[in-house]
Amino acid sequence: MPPNEGARHAARPADTDGAGRAVRKRTRARELALQFLYQWDQRGHEAIENLLPFISGSEDDPKVRDFARELINGVVANSTEIDDRIVATAENWEIRRMAIVDRNVLRLATYELLYAADIPPKVAINEAIDLAKKFSTAESGAFVNGILDKIRKECRRE
Repeated sequence: MPPNEGARHAARPADTDGAGRAVRKRTRARELALQFLYQWDQRGHEAIENLLPFISGSEDDPKVRDFARELINGVVANSTEIDDRIVATAENWEIRRMAIVDRNVLRLATYELLYAADIPPKVAINEAIDLAKKFSTAESGAFVNGILDKIRKECRRE
């Protein structure tokens, strides 16, 4: 094995949070999905052709890549229903007037709440709050939490 080959598999900065704690694979996948959804939001469906190169170039772990791709494809395929649900729940907010990171965090978590039966709602919401706090503003966590909690309650009634 070449001298630096083993270093490739050591913990990278992307594998730890700011405090040096390990980042779980699904959390990392959600971060990748959010980053790609940001591009998709800005560039539209033309961004989809860059999905595989983006994920492959950003992550070595196949489980992380697969889950990120599943999340992205799910959000994109169901974007109309997801956006409609967010708008119906977010009183006095148009989807386009929301901060771009916030709306894509909401899209990602709403997809999980509506379509990912294997993900507990509390996990989806907590992960979304963490993403909002990490990639947006301090207030974004509360904003995201309020909307997603309402969506969660509505999902239980359906």
